[in-house]
Amino acid sequence: MCAAWGLCCPSGIVMLGVLLTGLLTHLADSVYISLQPKDNITILIKPGDVIPPPSSCYICLSKTNCKSTTLEIRPGMTVDYSFACSTPEKFYVMEIQKRIDCNTGLCPFGKVQLEPSGLSGLNRTFFWHVEAARNMGIELNFSTPWLSQIDPSYKCPDLITYRVSTSVGRSSINIGTFCRSGTVSRIKVQGGGVVALELPWNETWTESGFSIANRSSIRRLCIIESTFLSESFAILMSAHYPVGFPNDDLMTWQFVVPFHHSATVEFLNYTSPSCDRKDERVEYYLPNYKYNPEVLPLDGKQPANIVGNFNLSLQNCDLDSQNQQGLTLLFKVTVQQTPTQGTRIYNIDLTKEKDITVNIKQRLLGTTCKICKAQMDCNEEFTMTGGAFHRISFLCYDLSVLMTTVVKTIACWDLKTCNINNEPLSIHASLLQLPTQVEITWNLVAPKHISTEIASSSMKLQQAVSGKPCNSTDLGFLYNIVSSDNKSNFQIGTFCPVGPIEKVQLRDNVTITLSLQSKANISHLLKQDLRVSFVSRIEEECIITVVPAPDSTVTLQTPNWDDGLPDTVSVSWNIGMPAKQFGKLAFAKDRMDIMCETGRAFINIKEQKSSGPDIVLKDYDTFPSSINLFYPFWFNITNCKPKSRSQKLQIQFSVMFTQTKSGLATILIAAGGAIAAVIFIIGVAVCCARKKKKEKKSPVGIYNANVKIELSKRQRMQRKGRKQKESHVYAVIDDTMVYGHLMKDTSGLASPEANVDVYQPFQGPMGEAPPVPPLNRISKDKVNEDSFASSIRLNEFYSFTKSEFNEPVEHEDTSMMAEQGNGPVVSA
Repeated sequence: MCAAWGLCCPSGIVMLGVLLTGLLTHLADSVYISLQPKDNITILIKPGDVIPPPSSCYICLSKTNCKSTTLEIRPGMTVDYSFACSTPEKFYVMEIQKRIDCNTGLCPFGKVQLEPSGLSGLNRTFFWHVEAARNMGIELNFSTPWLSQIDPSYKCPDLITYRVSTSVGRSSINIGTFCRSGTVSRIKVQGGGVVALELPWNETWTESGFSIANRSSIRRLCIIESTFLSESFAILMSAHYPVGFPNDDLMTWQFVVPFHHSATVEFLNYTSPSCDRKDERVEYYLPNYKYNPEVLPLDGKQPANIVGNFNLSLQNCDLDSQNQQGLTLLFKVTVQQTPTQGTRIYNIDLTKEKDITVNIKQRLLGTTCKICKAQMDCNEEFTMTGGAFHRISFLCYDLSVLMTTVVKTIACWDLKTCNINNEPLSIHASLLQLPTQVEITWNLVAPKHISTEIASSSMKLQQAVSGKPCNSTDLGFLYNIVSSDNKSNFQIGTFCPVGPIEKVQLRDNVTITLSLQSKANISHLLKQDLRVSFVSRIEEECIITVVPAPDSTVTLQTPNWDDGLPDTVSVSWNIGMPAKQFGKLAFAKDRMDIMCETGRAFINIKEQKSSGPDIVLKDYDTFPSSINLFYPFWFNITNCKPKSRSQKLQIQFSVMFTQTKSGLATILIAAGGAIAAVIFIIGVAVCCARKKKKEKKSPVGIYNANVKIELSKRQRMQRKGRKQKESHVYAVIDDTMVYGHLMKDTSGLASPEANVDVYQPFQGPMGEAPPVPPLNRISKDKVNEDSFASSIRLNEFYSFTKSEFNEPVEHEDTSMMAEQGNGPVVSA
């Protein structure tokens, strides 16, 4: 019977009931309770709120007194009672009230006992009234597994419920309703408080589950501590939810976040109060945050990815007495584990940067990563602009799915005013510290009359050519350079650091993209010295300056490799020569592999000295196996308009630089000089003999300058008096002059008796520009033979100094044009 209905009073008296017999055999067991005065305990048995007791179920104090529906047992009383029905738990509840004085006397710190213990049989609610002064706070610690907050109208799954409230003035304010198992580990209430524990009738408990830990001053309604041990979430509510937070009051939540975890705050629901004075607000104290406290409105972005413990406070305004709209807040705090590198706060200082945009977003679909600015604004995509200081963090398990794109614009509209000369393409170190894949783009913008120059004096660049990776791939970064006008893009190529390319000049707008791999050598990247200048317009698409190292091999290829060099486009390489070395130029294939519909495609090679050879290879020519060059030289490629769009002009070539043998070179030069002197003497003698025999010997052919041979279509190109000049007149054209290049000895060289060098080479000064003017871009619907010939009228004027590259005369192009200037007129 004690197990079923017995009540045990810890102060001393617990009596077993007596089974009633006779006419009252239907009555339940009787219970005998005695309370001591010093316990400050009052027990009230009353009908429940849901189902009123029937007339046949009363509380019986004796055999003749069974008409009561309430029973109050005060301190110092002894009561023997029973019920007149077998299921009183359906109709009656029990309230046990205990007062704890922490105001005048010594506060009984420690665990709060469940008195009387062992109660069962009825749904019970234990109330502990902890009294304290208004400016004092009582700290209540809850035993593990701590508590989780619920809406006051809800019920806990196991029907075991805690309620914490306090009194401000004359009104009672509900701090919160809680179930077992959660994150709420401690609550500090102002002016004392009331803790209520609801237990179902069939639950037997021996402990209250909380203790009084401290008594100290407090200047806010309450402080609720929420402690997270691992990944989890907590739903929390403002005090007096959903009625409304007290007028002009303040409450605080303290959150304890474990190591290697981060927290995110999300407001699920709120109501804004009708304020008479001041405004409601949310206030945060965040770890390692220099702007504490961070004050935010209810409808603002709330912090996310908070690494470390933090506080959240809710401040109400002075409510309008005419409008009863109160302040309520329902929010969620989620704590999740993050990678070690993801818990960092990254400081991005863009205060001194202008015309820059930094965008971070997911590069893979189906991932859940968020980027947070200053732990407040978290989204799946995030953008930062120049002129500001940014603090960002990442809420993400795998940071490799994120991509950071940096775009910086450098513009020049007037060379006299923009003053952009050797401006470094610098990279802010903070951007390189981001744990994401990074891509940096510089947009170099200028009008049509201004071109761009990219230079590097120490690092230099190496072109990544097809089939041959860069030597510096271990550094982990690449540059991609694109030239663009208003109509199309022109891929100059991909370049690696540490190479022979010192300068790249580009005619149109330029986009330089730096791609960083995960293993990028950041220290080496910070030392890169790419600089940009805006210069006067160049006519070619691009000019690349190559300064090779001694005893090296440089491999280069035409721009726009995948799609081929565009129609009528001209590009040049200015290739230097190391001291006391010569270069052996070789091609990757033996011809251009295109057929021209309009004009001709050329490869022009010219040593940068007045007497250097001019070598021209056309689209139908077979490339030589190699060409030896002893001075810095220009390498120019000019495309035609191919017959088929499927044909691509793709030329890859290499230059191997080798040390010259000084002794042998001196002997060869001396021997060459002696041979030249002998040939010169013989030539003078032959000319004199031929002049004497002029009237007796029938010449092979005589050029008569008096005959009019002008071409009507090209008269406009003959701007100078070609008839008044004698540079084009040959007195006698001998057989050896016409066919001398076919007379070769066994060694493969032309016969020394043949006057092979019949074309006068270019004798003018060699400047910085290529010797070949570039082709202008011609629209596809306006290209014709005359316009193309006019645009390249100087490109075809090259002289061969090595007979091994000459085609037979009958296969050569016999078209003629007049050349501007004072030099000789030469047919190609």
